[in-house]
Amino acid sequence: MKNLGNILKQAQKMQGEMAKIQEKLAETTVVGQAGGGMVEITMDGKQEVRRVRIDPEVINKDDVELLEDIIAAAFNDAQKKVQAMTQEGLSKLAGGLNLPPGFNMPF
Repeated sequence: MKNLGNILKQAQKMQGEMAKIQEKLAETTVVGQAGGGMVEITMDGKQEVRRVRIDPEVINKDDVELLEDIIAAAFNDAQKKVQAMTQEGLSKLAGGLNLPPGFNMPF
């Protein structure tokens, strides 16, 4: 039973550390870019868009589809950066757990 108590303490410690990581991620922003920086999406660690910047030169009413594609690419770039940042934080947390490669924690 002593081991069970240690496991529970470790789980509570990890839960507290996870809350700190989530708080830090929420306060951190990344910038996704596309079109050579003509479109930038600023996103926080919760994957909420905080800002969109579009260079006026990319705005062409005759080619709206191009602008839509560039915006989507910038969004996807920002989202990938947030996911990488989140994975890095989780890796630090799970460093001592010896989880198998590719295992994603359910939070």
